[in-house]
Amino acid sequence: MPHSVQKIASRLTFRQLQVYKAVYDLRSYSKAGEELGLTQPAVSSQIRQLEAALKQPLFEYIGRKLYTTAAGELLYQTISGIFNELENLQSDLAALQGKVAGELKLVAVNTAQYVVPYLLRAFLDLNPDVKISVKVVNRATALERLANNTDDLVIMGMVPEGRSLTSIPFLDNELVPVVPDGHPLLLKSNISAEEFLNSQLLLREAGSGSRLALEVFCQESRLKIPSAMELGSNDSVKHAVIAGLGVAVLPKLGLLPELQLGNLKIPKISGFPLHRSWCLVHPVNKHLSPAARAFVEYIQQNISGFNEYFARERNFKSE
Repeated sequence: MPHSVQKIASRLTFRQLQVYKAVYDLRSYSKAGEELGLTQPAVSSQIRQLEAALKQPLFEYIGRKLYTTAAGELLYQTISGIFNELENLQSDLAALQGKVAGELKLVAVNTAQYVVPYLLRAFLDLNPDVKISVKVVNRATALERLANNTDDLVIMGMVPEGRSLTSIPFLDNELVPVVPDGHPLLLKSNISAEEFLNSQLLLREAGSGSRLALEVFCQESRLKIPSAMELGSNDSVKHAVIAGLGVAVLPKLGLLPELQLGNLKIPKISGFPLHRSWCLVHPVNKHLSPAARAFVEYIQQNISGFNEYFARERNFKSE
């Protein structure tokens, strides 16, 4: 090791680099402490020791906002390279033993959050050395993260066309019309989609996957979506229906407890349910990590099993 490298290496500790990366990523001493199991004073002490070793300030406060200095940016680039190499080493060592290891970063849109835990359970049994992080976001954020190549894989429905994306459909996403218990539509038969839509329809915000699926259906059926109350999540729409504010079209898997309890009912509406697919998505030219590649292979090998399991879960008789 060159003397100059040995000199700087002797002044640094791995823990200092780990703390610095957490503060940089989270832009907060307190949040970094929570993530690493340290107190805020302990985090501050590690950063001061690192700054003293490098003889450079790494962070500065302007007002109440934390910024990185030029030296801090250079350090972060180096630390990122070190941590990436350590992840590669972990994967390579596991591969020598015939195992899969490393980090798997998944993003799931709101409508898919109900199925993700069931996808992970058996995968982790097979690959206990894989560390998985899951972020649940709306569709717009998922598309942004895809464009920025932020994550290993995105789980979503309604994959946009015209983008260089690889999409692997793996599970039926059944979207059903729902009304509260006691709703007048439940007393009728042969209800048209138009009559349902005009019964105080509740919608997700523009751009969400479930709303987009309904918009495509209406466009294909030459139906007009009436002016409607918009809500920011499927859970808020679900509870608004239960409260009697209107009717909605939602993924059935997110409604199972309410359907069992009878708080929500599925009337027979012409053209429904809508069937879409949840998909594993990543940029076409993305180099998948060993953990991501193993997860894709696991999903592909178990598609029929997933669909059989969730078909049983969805097996509620419509009113």
